[in-house]
Amino acid sequence: MGGKAVLVLHSGDMDKVYSALIIGNGALAMGMEASIYFTFWGLMRLKKGGLEKGPLSKMHMLGLGKWMVKQRMDKANVAPLEKLMNDFKELGGKIIACEMTMEIMGIKKEELRTEWIDEWGAVGSYVYEARDASITLFI
Repeated sequence: MGGKAVLVLHSGDMDKVYSALIIGNGALAMGMEASIYFTFWGLMRLKKGGLEKGPLSKMHMLGLGKWMVKQRMDKANVAPLEKLMNDFKELGGKIIACEMTMEIMGIKKEELRTEWIDEWGAVGSYVYEARDASITLFI
């Protein structure tokens, strides 16, 4: 199939992180290149122990909504975020961490899962990736 999918993960909401990784894995499985640019609240999910920490974007209900969604995902055999991230990396997916967000939010490289990160970049890194992409998404 060829082509490239480039996603900006701005949100740290659990359901949106799932969406980014599922779309990224789908693109890789279909023979495309895929990269995800983690910025702002999305970057927070790359913190050690932070991947599963995000709230739901809707129906959070003080954490009860997230618990209910996770129960339903388990019943539907949806892989956990850690597995989706590992699959994304094993299939050749690229992770770019936004350095400007790190500076703004006071995040140090040591706080992040550096084994997942392929590149430290800024808006130019995203534009470079996206300029010839078949699919670009802002999540």
